[in-house]
Amino acid sequence: MTSRTKKWVIGIAAAALTMLVALSVVGYVLARRFEPYIRDQVVSYLHDRFDSDVELAALRVSMPRASLVETLFRRGHGVFARVEGDGVVLRHKGRRDVPPMFSMKEFRFDVELRTLLDPMKVVHLVTIDGMQINVPPKGERPDLGPPADAKGAAARDDATNPTVLFEEVIITNAALTILPKDGKKFPLHFDIHRLRLESAGQHVAMKFDGALTNAKPPGEIQSTGTFGPWVASEPGDSPLAGAYTFANADLGVFSGISGMLQSAGQFEGSLSSLTVRGEATVPDFRLKVAGNPVPLQTRFEVHVDGTNGDTILKPVNGILGSTSFTTSGGIIKHETDLRRTISLNVSMPRGNIHDLLALAMKGTPFMEGKIALKTKIDIPPLTGPVREKLLLDGQFELSQGRFLRSTIQDQIDSLSRRGRGQPENAGISNVVSVMAGRFRLENETITFRSLSFAVPGSGVDLAGRYDLDRDTLDFHGTLKLQAKVSETMTGWKRWALKPIDPFFSKQGAGTLLRIQVVGTSSEPKFGRDKGKATQSD
Repeated sequence: MTSRTKKWVIGIAAAALTMLVALSVVGYVLARRFEPYIRDQVVSYLHDRFDSDVELAALRVSMPRASLVETLFRRGHGVFARVEGDGVVLRHKGRRDVPPMFSMKEFRFDVELRTLLDPMKVVHLVTIDGMQINVPPKGERPDLGPPADAKGAAARDDATNPTVLFEEVIITNAALTILPKDGKKFPLHFDIHRLRLESAGQHVAMKFDGALTNAKPPGEIQSTGTFGPWVASEPGDSPLAGAYTFANADLGVFSGISGMLQSAGQFEGSLSSLTVRGEATVPDFRLKVAGNPVPLQTRFEVHVDGTNGDTILKPVNGILGSTSFTTSGGIIKHETDLRRTISLNVSMPRGNIHDLLALAMKGTPFMEGKIALKTKIDIPPLTGPVREKLLLDGQFELSQGRFLRSTIQDQIDSLSRRGRGQPENAGISNVVSVMAGRFRLENETITFRSLSFAVPGSGVDLAGRYDLDRDTLDFHGTLKLQAKVSETMTGWKRWALKPIDPFFSKQGAGTLLRIQVVGTSSEPKFGRDKGKATQSD
């Protein structure tokens, strides 16, 4: 290479370096000029769109690597600047005594330079991380006051009209909190693992799909639907609708029950008032104290009030095994309670007792039959085990009852034979039983205001209580037989007892005995109740 050529190469390199430095300086200057402009645009948009005071901790603008000449020649077409921000907080105007409406840990988007001066700026993609949304109770947004005149109204409308169109927004690690009217109550909180929003234009709802992390039972809820338009004056009124799926939720985190929950359904309403309709199945639902799995299916409609966290159940239709039932009621937060109360009404017009026993007891159920049940279930705010707080008040009727254990059924058959005065009639077998009662469970004690049991020829009427904690029985009542005392016996006893028949034939019964059932559930003791005699005895 000649000396002259070397000088040309060195000169060209120096010129290129100088140009690069110059372009870098120009780019830096442009970035420094664009940065406050873009910052003002971001703050202005958030202020007008959400009618809020805006705080922005930091904002950085990175200019494109395209040459300055190319950028100027193309007039910014196809040339994008990267915008990154940290620490965004949107507060209700004049309200620093409540949590901010929005906060964002960080955000990022690319903006085409040519659109910066357009009336409508289009941003193709925004990514946000660490977003917190706090929806205030209805009516607690500051009153903006009526506009002074038509010009004022028009100005307000223009201010709330969006000047930026976000075509796609991706949000990660977010949380939605709906604040109650009473500050002493617990807010309604949802963790949002991932949320994608897609705009269909101005003043219309945005499409979304997302994943919500559910705390109890643990699992992820997949959801799709529409959200908006955003109602700046009442954020809680912003419309929300869509569908969801909830799979493999482990109910074992709750005290007393277990099983894997699957659910799917639709929802509609607003952020602060939502109606959910769907179905849920638990193929292996069971009580931990028993352990027998029984399939459970429900079809439900619930209303969630975001202003107080109350959940109202419209009639929920369910099937436990082969038993159909309906439930209504709600999960309510009362003024003086720190936690919510569960209050339900359960109706089971024609259930299968085998399903209930399989769920409630260990081993194989000992009875089959049909059961009609109506009960009210109340669970006050829990401070201890569920059974210590559980309140039941209802009635039941068991029909077509037959015991599956031969030893028990044999005794029932024998009672029916003697009650009919045919103690040796082997043809009387596999008789069906009828049972009915009114009960109340409170403080771990079941009180039966009435409890009746009947087979052909015999009937038992009892009242009393069963202490679940101590496992003690205390029942008193009467045994009525169609036959007289002597007719319940065989051989010489049948003749020997005839003289005393009149003493036990009372109240239209061939035999009436005062009886008691005491002891424990595993070793009940049956006998005559001598302490319950009355003037009629």
